[in-house]
Amino acid sequence: MIQFSNSFLALSLLVLTFSACDPTADERPLEVYDSGILILNEGAFGANDGEVTHLDPSTGTLTPSVFEKANGRPFAGLLEDLVLEEDRLYLVANTGKVEVVQPGDFKSIGAVDKGLDQPRSVATARGKLFISDYGPYDANYNTPSSYVAVVQGLEGGVVKKKIPVSSKPEDLYAFGSYVFVAVSEGKKVEVLDANAELPFKTLEMPGQPVQFFELNGDLWVFCYDAQKVYFVSISKSGLSQKEIRTFPIAQATGRIAQGDTDTFYVLTSSGWPDYRDGISVVNVGSGTLVSDWKKGSGFYGIGYDSNAQQIYLANAKGFQGNGEVLVYQKSGAEAGKLTVGRGPSGFLFR
Repeated sequence: MIQFSNSFLALSLLVLTFSACDPTADERPLEVYDSGILILNEGAFGANDGEVTHLDPSTGTLTPSVFEKANGRPFAGLLEDLVLEEDRLYLVANTGKVEVVQPGDFKSIGAVDKGLDQPRSVATARGKLFISDYGPYDANYNTPSSYVAVVQGLEGGVVKKKIPVSSKPEDLYAFGSYVFVAVSEGKKVEVLDANAELPFKTLEMPGQPVQFFELNGDLWVFCYDAQKVYFVSISKSGLSQKEIRTFPIAQATGRIAQGDTDTFYVLTSSGWPDYRDGISVVNVGSGTLVSDWKKGSGFYGIGYDSNAQQIYLANAKGFQGNGEVLVYQKSGAEAGKLTVGRGPSGFLFR
């Protein structure tokens, strides 16, 4: 028995040794930006000073200008979106480029910096990048030539094709061989065939669709108009609309945060000149609505930290210098305040 146990122990150690040395093992040590909260600072028009701030919630440490610190050059764009997919982080600038960085240290590994106009977001499918883009403005500042750009490879490169879509595509969602596109001004969800790189199907929406999310295994899209918001579920297998849940929330901005289970925080604004802003809370499952959970001015982005169960509310402060982030408990009590970069508008919780 002793001889057998020793042999078994030796074999176990040998297996562990080879496993630890296996270069194909899907493991790497955590780096500084693999945890915490990334705060998207859009930047100011003309200055193109968009950047990312990192927050370590355990210590309260804020690290500004993460991209510039990691790469020795400014981001140099208006930062529209941060997308983490397939162990790559995509920084989307609506000034015409997508930077690809390693999520742990923010070191650049590629870019798409030619052939784009006003990119909005990114999804990966079938080894390709799909980039939603408003396209160029016409003489009346409309966007009749919107498209989804296709790039072969996940670390940037050349735009190989532009798939025309209705005006102003926003969020993207990839599933299998399909890419769902939330086309806001067109009031459609357009489904693309990722293999053929062609339009496949169009779903009409009750309002402007802007953001996809998953809920109870289903795909949903958030839509809004001047008086109401809509949560629309979509069958991923049937590529069809399943149901619509409507809430009487006026002046929605299109920015939402998904809280616990089926609770959502919806940011509203009266717009220029008074900018009476607020947050309404809806429960998609029960149908309950709390209007004006918070009121204020300058609200520009919202996020939810599921670990700490806290709401992060970004205030752009009129884009005059640094912006501010207020942190709230679900009860509504203020839990903290952060000074961040210019035009904070979004969050990525790691």
